[in-house]
Amino acid sequence: MTKTPDMTAMFKDVMGAFPIDNSAMEGAFKTTATLNEKLSGVALNAVEKSTEISSKWTKETLTKMAELSKAKAEPADYAKAMTDFASAYAETASEHMAAFAEIAKKVQMDTVELMMAAGKDMQEETTAAVKKASSDVQAAAKKATAK
Repeated sequence: MTKTPDMTAMFKDVMGAFPIDNSAMEGAFKTTATLNEKLSGVALNAVEKSTEISSKWTKETLTKMAELSKAKAEPADYAKAMTDFASAYAETASEHMAAFAEIAKKVQMDTVELMMAAGKDMQEETTAAVKKASSDVQAAAKKATAK
């Protein structure tokens, strides 16, 4: 009667002949964690600046609305106050939208810089890991053929 081969032992022998280096995985994890930390910093900084602009814009609008809501002596004064408010609001809107655009541009530039740096780091780590894996495989192959 034939005996069923022990596949577990066979796989254990094969995997033992080609050791896996966990330090490469740890390095990749650390690189990814560092990148995520820096990207989060960029995003949080942008949120902070955007909130400041929004708050400033709201305060300016409320100040102008307080002036608009005051009682006037003549009906024509209401129309003038409304025109002045609309004109001032349009002017500040363009200023604040330009400030938001500057924040977006800075976020984009910072993100591109981070991604390029991370890509360079990952490329260097990958090259080193491939070289090490190649030498390990060659050593294991030499050891296996020597037996």
